[in-house]
Amino acid sequence: MKLARKLTLALLVGVVAVMAGYAYVQISREIVILDADLAKDVKFGRGAAAALEAIWATDGEARAREILGLIDRHGPDVVRLHWHSLEDLKAHPPATVSATDIQALKHRNVITLRQTTGGEWVRRIYVPMSIPGARPAVIEVVESLQAEHRYLNMNRRHIALATALVAAMCGFIAMGLGYWLVGRPMAQLRDRARAIGAGDLTGRVRVRQHDEIGDLAAELDVMSDRLAATRERLAAETEARIATLDQLRHTDRLTTVGRLAAGVAHELGTPLNVISNRAGKIVATEGAGGPAIEYARLIQEQAARMVVVIRQLLDFSRRHGPKLGLANLRTLTARTIDLLAPLAQKHRVTVELTAPDGEWFARVDQNQVQQALANVIMNGIQAMPHGGRLLVSIEACEALSPVDGPGGSTRPYLRIRIDDQGEGIAAADLPHIFEPFFTTKGVGEGTGLGLSVAHGIVSDHGGWIDVQSEVGKGTGVSIYLAAAEPGTVEAAS
Repeated sequence: MKLARKLTLALLVGVVAVMAGYAYVQISREIVILDADLAKDVKFGRGAAAALEAIWATDGEARAREILGLIDRHGPDVVRLHWHSLEDLKAHPPATVSATDIQALKHRNVITLRQTTGGEWVRRIYVPMSIPGARPAVIEVVESLQAEHRYLNMNRRHIALATALVAAMCGFIAMGLGYWLVGRPMAQLRDRARAIGAGDLTGRVRVRQHDEIGDLAAELDVMSDRLAATRERLAAETEARIATLDQLRHTDRLTTVGRLAAGVAHELGTPLNVISNRAGKIVATEGAGGPAIEYARLIQEQAARMVVVIRQLLDFSRRHGPKLGLANLRTLTARTIDLLAPLAQKHRVTVELTAPDGEWFARVDQNQVQQALANVIMNGIQAMPHGGRLLVSIEACEALSPVDGPGGSTRPYLRIRIDDQGEGIAAADLPHIFEPFFTTKGVGEGTGLGLSVAHGIVSDHGGWIDVQSEVGKGTGVSIYLAAAEPGTVEAAS
């Protein structure tokens, strides 16, 4: 509204200036008209003086005074003529006649005076007359200027009233238009700018004007959209950087743990083989019986279990790059499920494979991918101690790799999804499920290396694993592997 008030004030000043100029021109014109009347009065006075001089010279002063009286009586009411002796004027000059004026009359010059008499404006014109042998005389022409002054005063009042009315009307219109066209949209622009400064980039300026303010509002909306897009892009890039750093830290931890695991496995492998062999010899001894045989068998079983753990440690630490070849993931998944069928039956779990008809080819290391699938499926089976259904499905999809970030483009992938009906994973545990030796299972039920190995294998193949879980409803694990190019599949077939 400040801008609207300033515009209104500027308009009012302009209106007053224009009206003042008009008043000046109008009054100046009236003054010119009055001056023209003065010239006529002077001319009338000179003519009357010349005529009276002629009558005075021929018929005498009395006749001349008589004629002057006739002219005064029958002339206009606003004009009066008087005869004065110059000596009388000099001896008893009126208040408005100065000594300088008397000297001018002596030199036969006409003088003009304006004065107020009883509040009435009059104009007095003194015209000198003289004839040889007679006393000099002066004709006084007195004209009332009251009508002219009333007219001028009326004009001034009319102009002042018109100026006030025009200024009030223009001010009212300017204030209304200023508020509607300037104040209101500028207030919206101000509020929107404050909202943008506070971080709100979703609002819009509701200005529908097709002028510079409307253009400014449109540009402000465009700026908000660009800032929102930039903020989203920066957030996504920041998230991607954080994820990359987490991945690097995770990889570094895996490397460190792998070296440690290799050393531990190497140091424990030989003693465990000795213990297992000696226990086997005790069991095989003929004639031996009693508790010793049972203890020896128990030692042999636990030693074999420790050998399996050590083998897992060695697999984790000595994993080599994949030897890629074309493989049908449906066939590979079905074979893995068949290998784990005894374990599933033992836990009363039914494993179902769902995949549309067709060939699901990908360039993978079959042994490594089968190991990754076995680890994930085994985790799903073990997550249902009371039995249930484990659903395995394969489908093609377009996905964006987390490594590419938000600026990348989607590519064709094959997704293997394993859904169990277990207890699910707590939200606090999800960020740690791929860390080595992290497990939510009880003591002796798992080493915490299965998902770590699977994660490493899938990452080596250029894919990734996505885990979604809800406590009390189960867990879904999605393995993404790049689909083989159609030309490669046709050549292989």
